[in-house]
Formats: sequence, structure tokens, C-alpha cells
Amino acid sequence: MQQGIIARTKAGLARHWPRMRLRTLIFGLLLFVAALPGFSAIFLRVYENALVRRTEAELVAQGAAIAASASLLWQGPVASAYPIPEQRLQSADRPIMNRSAYSDQPTSVDLRTSAILPPRPHGDVTTTLPDAALTVLAQRLAPAISETTAATGAAFCVLDARGVVVSGCTAGRSLASITEVQVALAGRVATTLRERDDEGRRRYPFEWLSRASYLRLHHARPIMVQGHVVGVVLVSRTPRAFFRGVYEDAGKIALGVVGIFALLLLLSGLMSRAIVRPIEALSRATRRVATGRGSIPDDPSLKVVEIETLYADFRSMAESIDHRSRYLRDFAASLSHEFKTPLAGIAGAIELLQDHGDSMTADQRQQFLANIDADAQRLSRMVRRLMDLAQADMRLPDAYSKTAVAPVLFRVADGLRADEFSVDVDVPPDLHAPIDADALSAIATTLVENARQAGARHLRVTAGRDGADFVDDGAGIPDPDRHRIFEAFFTSRRDNGGTGLGLAIARSLAEAHGGSLRLIDSQTGAHFRLEWPETFSQ
Repeated sequence: MQQGIIARTKAGLARHWPRMRLRTLIFGLLLFVAALPGFSAIFLRVYENALVRRTEAELVAQGAAIAASASLLWQGPVASAYPIPEQRLQSADRPIMNRSAYSDQPTSVDLRTSAILPPRPHGDVTTTLPDAALTVLAQRLAPAISETTAATGAAFCVLDARGVVVSGCTAGRSLASITEVQVALAGRVATTLRERDDEGRRRYPFEWLSRASYLRLHHARPIMVQGHVVGVVLVSRTPRAFFRGVYEDAGKIALGVVGIFALLLLLSGLMSRAIVRPIEALSRATRRVATGRGSIPDDPSLKVVEIETLYADFRSMAESIDHRSRYLRDFAASLSHEFKTPLAGIAGAIELLQDHGDSMTADQRQQFLANIDADAQRLSRMVRRLMDLAQADMRLPDAYSKTAVAPVLFRVADGLRADEFSVDVDVPPDLHAPIDADALSAIATTLVENARQAGARHLRVTAGRDGADFVDDGAGIPDPDRHRIFEAFFTSRRDNGGTGLGLAIARSLAEAHGGSLRLIDSQTGAHFRLEWPETFSQ
């Protein structure tokens, strides 16, 4: 069941996999890996900011709870509340909340944009006594504040309507000059980010990784009674420790890490399936081809342009090697047969001369010697033609060679014309072909000579930008022989000294220059077409 699901997944992936270049695939993987530190940094900054905002939300909730409790426990006269100075009203930055409806108070601090203020001062010395009613209220709230501090680690200060500290912080001093207290005395809530006071602070390992480790949040909330500010609750705390937050959210972070590693494994699997495995398969196939037992591997299912091109080139190479191997086997067999006949004739004649030479007449001995000479000359011609074929097969054309076609063809035609055999050449005088003069002369000589030996009385040669045509009026080539005329050692004129290598050599010369030589169907005679790359002709 599981294997079937995996197989269907692979098949679906292969169907929808786009053809891409290897450099694109590698660049994408490297880009992803290179971007991981950036993503991590962004995540850490966002997560750190989230911890700060979570801390602010907790301070807001704690301050609201203490302020609400103070409002309910207030027993002093509202008239004793000090009036709000006009300048404080102008400095307020948050409106008084609507008490008649529930409203989720949004956080206001942001590590990226919020100003970082200096550490909170210890307060100004003042001779003003704290408000008596608020002092009694602070004493009644002390157990709740103490319990909250023990549970959350937040520090609480209760200030009267003039900003004098009643309890906590620096009791008896005035904090009316600091920003958040001014806003709270104006009937608003305020949260500020301040640098931590490092004096006596316990340090933690790796706290330098978090900017929030050096900050402290201060939240000020007014104590409202009948619409009047009777005091301020000032609560402060360092943002939740980074590593503590990581520990608390370990499950979510672990899920993210697992997701990243899963994506890396997926990318590695894709790289393996699209690149590594096809190259390994091609390597194994190469070793098998080297031993002569190779087979062409199937194309990889995940298409990568360079790998696909490599497979196509390997397939072409393997087919060429296989074709060459068959050609060599057939060539060796044909060569053995072609050499065997004259060698057998020479060996037989020598044996007869050795055994019966003394009893033979002079004419008989001369006849045997003539047969030996004819067979030896045939062997010599075949050796020369084999050398020509080998040179044609191994020929490396000059990429910059350009030959004027007309002079070469006219020279061949003039050399092979006879009383009963005419050659007409119709070639533009300025035509050039990307084939060297010797190769063009050898090909043309073979075609013209074959036409003459086949009994043709007239041969017409025409040429253009893409090739040349040789059309004669001879008997033509029989249909059974048309597919074999370019095979080595195939000839219908063996008794007249033909070796069957002329057309094979001509075709090899044409192919060595990027062209071709083929037989074209015709109503009468024979029609050979020599082609060369048109893009290089002039």
C-alpha cells in the first residue's frame, strides 16, 4: 500500500515536473540555503517583537486589574482629587477608554519603530506628602500586588494624583516628570520602552542574542473614580526572556524546524532524482558500453535540460559505437573474403609451379605467372583503396576551408572526357563550398569515372549553394543493388578490376566535411547528389 502511494506520488511529480536547466535547479537550492540565515534572522526579530508585545499585553491586563480594584476600594472623597493640568491634557497620547463596552486594547510598542528611552529615574525629591486616602488604598492593595509580583515578576508602583510615589519603587519621591506618568495623570494609558538599569541585575548566558534583554517595559494606567484621576498604577517588567519564550513555544518552533528540514530533504531528493541518479545510471551504462555489452538507459523521469541533452548525446554516441562495431565486423569479414580469393589464386599457382614447373611448357609457366601478377596487382589496388578509405574515415576537415567549385569540376571533366563520353559542367563561377579541393576532386572523379565505366555517353554536372548533381544517361543501377552501392567491396565489375571501394570512399569524404552523398531516384541513368552545408557556402 505504502509503496503504491510512493509510486503514484513519483509518477505525478514526473508528469508535472517542468523542464529546467541544471544551473536553475542548483541556483534555486543554493538560494534557498543562503536565504535560511536571513529567514532565521527575520523569524528571530519577529518572534522577539512578539514576545515584547505579549509582555505589554500582560502588563496592560495586570495594570487594568489593579487600577480597577483600586477604583472599587477607593474611600476618599473625589473632591480631593487634584485637577489635571492643561499641559498634561495636551501631552496625552491615548484617549480614555469607553467603559460602557468591551474593547480589546491593542499593543502599542514595536522594537522597530518605538523610541527607546533612558532608564527610568529614581524620582525627584519632594516635600509634598503622599495623598492620605491613596496611602490607605495602597496598603489594602499590597497583598494583591505582592501576589501578582510573585506570580509574574512585574514591579508595581502606586502614585497619587500629583505623581508622588505612595508604595513601591522609590516611595516618597515624585515621578511626575517622566513621560508615561504624565500621560496617565492626564487620564490616558501609556507604555514606554526604556533601557534596563543594569545595577544589581542578574545576567543570563546568550542574552546578547536578544535586543529585548536590555529593555524594560513601563506601563502607566490612571486610577479613575467618577471620571477623575485619583492616582496612577505604574507597572514594569523586562520582556519575557528569549530562551524562555523559545522553550515555551518549543513545539511550534520544532514544527518549523522539522518543516525546514523536510523541505531540504525534498530538495535533496529532487536533486538526487533529477541529477545524481541519472548521472550514476549513465556512468554504469558507459562502463557496460566499454565492455561491448552496453545498453542505452531510459531517460530520467524528472527533466533537466542539461541531463536530457547528456542522455541524448550518450544515446547518439552509443548508437555510433554500435554502428561502428557492426561496420568493423562486416568490413573485416568482407576484407577477409576479398583477400582470400586472390591469395588462394596466388598460393595455388605457386604450388603448381613448384610441383610441376619442370614439366610445364614455357607458355604454361607464363600463364601461371601472369595470373599471379594479376592477383598481386588486385591485392595492391585493394590495399591502396583501403588506405584511401581509412584516410577518408579519419579525415578532419578544415572549418575555414572554402573551395572554388567550378575550377575543380572543370579540371575533373577535362581529364575524363573521351570520344564516346562527354561531360557538361554548369556551375556558377563564383560558387564556393566548405570542402577542400582534394576531397571534392576525389568525389567528383569517382562519380564521373563510375558513369563512364557503366556505359554512359553523357554526364551533366550542375551545382548550387547547397550541393552538386551528377546525372548520366547510362543503364542506371538495378533496384536490388541501389541500397548496397555504398557498401565497402560491393561492385558489379569485379572481373574488370573493380574493388567496390570508390563510392564508400566518396561518401566518407562527403560526410567528413559535414555533407552527404546519396543516390536519387531517376527515370534513366544514375543521379547522384553531393550535398554540403549551405550556411557555409558563398
